[in-house]
Amino acid sequence: MPKPLPTLALLMALACGLAPAQTPAQPRAVSPRVALDAEELNNISVFKRVSPSVVHITTLAVQRDFFSLRTSEQPSGTGTGFVWDESGHIVTNFHVIQDGDRATVTLADQSSYPARLVGAFPDRDIAVLRIEAPRAKLPAIAVGTSRELQVGQKVYAIGNPFGLDQTLTTGIVSALNREIESVTRRTIKGAIQTDAAINPGNSGGPLLDSAGRLIGVNTAIYSPSGASAGIGFAIPVDEVNRIVPRLIRDGRFIRPALGVTSGPENLAKALGAPKGVLLLNVARNGPAAAAGLRPYGRDRSGRIVQGDVITAVDGQAVADLDDMLSLIETRQIGEKVTLAVWRAGQTRKVVVTLGSSD
Repeated sequence: MPKPLPTLALLMALACGLAPAQTPAQPRAVSPRVALDAEELNNISVFKRVSPSVVHITTLAVQRDFFSLRTSEQPSGTGTGFVWDESGHIVTNFHVIQDGDRATVTLADQSSYPARLVGAFPDRDIAVLRIEAPRAKLPAIAVGTSRELQVGQKVYAIGNPFGLDQTLTTGIVSALNREIESVTRRTIKGAIQTDAAINPGNSGGPLLDSAGRLIGVNTAIYSPSGASAGIGFAIPVDEVNRIVPRLIRDGRFIRPALGVTSGPENLAKALGAPKGVLLLNVARNGPAAAAGLRPYGRDRSGRIVQGDVITAVDGQAVADLDDMLSLIETRQIGEKVTLAVWRAGQTRKVVVTLGSSD
C-alpha cells in the first residue's frame, strides 16, 4: 500500500528541522445574529403559505419522423401555474401550453400528474388545465383584487425561472394600466408592471401582494437580452377572476356580441367619420340590427351611403374595434349597454341587448 504524500506544512517543518505542530484543525466560531426583521419574516411567511399552490408545467409536442413515420414526444416548453380550486383546476398563460400536445403538472411535493386542457382565452393569454390529484394536495391560492393596487406597494413572484422550481422574487408595483400584446395581437389592457425579477419559466405564475393574495398572473417581460431587466408585466387578477370561471363552465370564453363587422381604422378618416368603430355589416336579426344600427354601404349608383360609427360604450370612448371588444367582454350575454352612435354628423344614444358571439 503506497504511503500518503506529505503535506506542504509537514515538508516545510522538516526542511526547517522543526517538529510538525499537532494542533487539530478547528472550524470558526459561529457569530450570533439578531432576530429576523419584520420584512424578512413576511417574505418567509408568504412563501411558506403560497408555494404549495404553485405548480411547474412541462409540455410535450408530438413529432413524426419523415422517413420511418414513427412518432415521438419532445419537450416543447416549461412554465408556471397555480392551483385555482380543490377540483384540480390549474391556471397558467396560454402561451405556456400553446405549442404542446400534452402537459404535465408537477406539484410542490414533486408529484406529477397528466393535465388536460379545460379551456383557453388566447386574447388574454389565459388557459385552464385540470389534473386528477387528491384534494389534500390542491390548496387553492387566495385571490385578491387588482382594483385597489397602488404604485409602490410590495409584490412577490413565485415561479420556475429556467426550470428552477419554487423560486421567490420580490419587488414593487412599478406602474399600473400598462398595455401589452397577447399572442393573438389583441391588446391586454390594465396590465401591472413590476420590477420583481421575472424570467423565462415564470410565465403563468402568481404575482402576490404582501398578504400573499393573488393580484396578477406573470405573463411577459421587456428585455433586450431575454432575461429579467426589471420590467415585468402581469395580467390583473380582476380580469383573471372574470375569465377563468367562464372557461371552467363553458370550456371557452363566449364573448358577448353586437352582431357587427367593422372597417379598418383608416377608412373612418377617409370617409370623414370620427374615431370609433365604423360598421361595414350589421347581422340580420342581431342585437345591433334590432336596435336600428345601420352599416355603411353604396346605393345603386355606387355612391356611399352613410352608416353608423360607434364612438362610446356606456360612456367610455372607443377609438377602434379593440377598445370596443375590451369593454364588451367585461359584460355578460343578455346585458344591456348604451352606445354612443354617430351618423351623418349627429350623435345619438342607443341601448343594445348583448347577444352571443356563437
